[in-house]
Amino acid sequence: MNETDPSSASDTPGDAIEHLEQQLSMLWRRSRSISHRVARDVHPDMEPAAYGLLVILQNEGAMRLTELASNIGVGKPSVSRQVTLLERLGLVRKQADPFDGRAQTLTLTEKGSLQLARTQLARKQAFRNRLADWSGGDIETLATLLSRLNEEYTKDK
Repeated sequence: MNETDPSSASDTPGDAIEHLEQQLSMLWRRSRSISHRVARDVHPDMEPAAYGLLVILQNEGAMRLTELASNIGVGKPSVSRQVTLLERLGLVRKQADPFDGRAQTLTLTEKGSLQLARTQLARKQAFRNRLADWSGGDIETLATLLSRLNEEYTKDK
C-alpha cells in the first residue's frame, strides 16, 4: 500500500484507521521538527513549548500563569519554567493583575509581539509554498477534517 495515496487505503475501517494513524504519526514527527525551527526563529534560545505559550498570549491577551497552564493542559511548574525563559529573553513580562493586586498577569512585550508576528508570517508563507499545487477546495477539506478531529479530542470519551 502506498502510504501517501489515499486511494490505496483498504475499505475496511481497521485499515483506514491504520492508514490514518501512520499519516498522523508522520505529521506529528514533522511537526515536532518544524516546532524546533519555528521556536528558534523567534529566538535562538527558545524551546518549542514556549512558542505555544506566546501564541496563546497573542490570541487571548493578558492572563495569569495558572490560566496559561490550564489553557494548554500542563502543570504550573512546567509553564513557570518556560515563562521565566521567555521573560529573560524579553518576549513576555509580568505585571500586577488589575483585578487582584496580589496576582500577576503575563503579556507579550513589543519585542515578543514583533518576533512572533515575523515568524508567523514566515510560517504562513511556507504553508503557501507547500500547498501551492493544491486546490482551495482540497485545502478547505483538509482544514475541515482536521478541525473535526481536533473537536473529537475535546469530548469526554
